[in-house]
Amino acid sequence: MTQYSKEYLKEDERLDDLERNGYKIIQNPHKFCFGMDAVLLSGFAKAKKGERVIDLGTGTGIIPILMEAKTEASHLSGLEIQEESADMARRSVALNHLNEKIDIIVGDIKNASEIFGKSSAEVVTSNPPYMIDCHGIKNPQEPKAIARHEILCSLDDVVREAAKILCPGGRFYMVHRPFRLADIFRTLDRYHLEPKRMRLVHSFIEKEPVMVLIEAVRGGRPRINIEKPLIIFNSPGVYSEEIKRDYGF
Repeated sequence: MTQYSKEYLKEDERLDDLERNGYKIIQNPHKFCFGMDAVLLSGFAKAKKGERVIDLGTGTGIIPILMEAKTEASHLSGLEIQEESADMARRSVALNHLNEKIDIIVGDIKNASEIFGKSSAEVVTSNPPYMIDCHGIKNPQEPKAIARHEILCSLDDVVREAAKILCPGGRFYMVHRPFRLADIFRTLDRYHLEPKRMRLVHSFIEKEPVMVLIEAVRGGRPRINIEKPLIIFNSPGVYSEEIKRDYGF
């Protein structure tokens, strides 16, 4: 057993190398592990020097940790409702000696603006639950179900609270599913977040998109830039050059 295992890991947990600044993250494959969507969002989101970042629904803390490695943000916070995930996130932060830069808070996204305060950050990120239909879920309290389905929060909750937390002109970054785009744009408009950038993500160039990355600005003027599609694989099991170059896969 390594020194990391003795000090930081609990039963069934593992350490994964993030290929950034030597950082590692604690995960439990029996519960929920971060996916490509979180990694892509951390690369799509931008934080300038001195800006404050809040990640809504941070899970095990993957987005704050990667954004700390990639940006000059002054401070990053992760909000997570599941204590077990938040505990793993806190231990990952400590493992990477980032306690002064990142804090993990247990709380409900629906109350995020009360927890952090209104107009308290320049950047808000979120990899929210994608699915509306919860039919057939065996255990709605199971971590994977909560992460993937709108059980504990909805798209409206995430966007509403992001808009309240953001300073005027602040930026909201989200990864979601393309089939929800109409709902996404309606919800952003409801809370005066103007879409400014959008990028579709495809597993293969000939396939329909599987993810959408969006940047919206609080109180921004109407004008959106549609960026070139991001292709994950050149062929089955072979990552594209962009994915290998920019994301370390």
